[in-house]
Amino acid sequence: MKIRFLLDENISPRLKIALKRLAMEMDVLRVGDEGAPVLGTPDPEILQFLAVSRRLLVTENRSTIPEHLTDYYAAGGTSHWGILWVRPDTTMGQLAASLHLIWAASEAEEWQDQTGWVPFKLLAALL
Repeated sequence: MKIRFLLDENISPRLKIALKRLAMEMDVLRVGDEGAPVLGTPDPEILQFLAVSRRLLVTENRSTIPEHLTDYYAAGGTSHWGILWVRPDTTMGQLAASLHLIWAASEAEEWQDQTGWVPFKLLAALL
């Protein structure tokens, strides 16, 4: 199954546009879009949405998501479809290129219960 992204509301809406320009068939929702959680949805509800919708979260929220993820598992949450934190000072071009590469080169199942940072260190150096 191809990766389906959910962009957190703190991610610029321009990223969705950039990703669609790279691959129109890429499935990208942003919090606040139709079919996605509404703006202001608490993190625990975002994590539940990820599990149900099978979407990989892209977020800049490094302060509360880790704690809520721990609570999610403690409350019986079964799994999530991946969480990627955006490195500080990442440009829109770097982020779009990184997510496009991840989408093109991997399957959603490979990201299940995985967390990481984008862009990857090596890729960031090249971009």
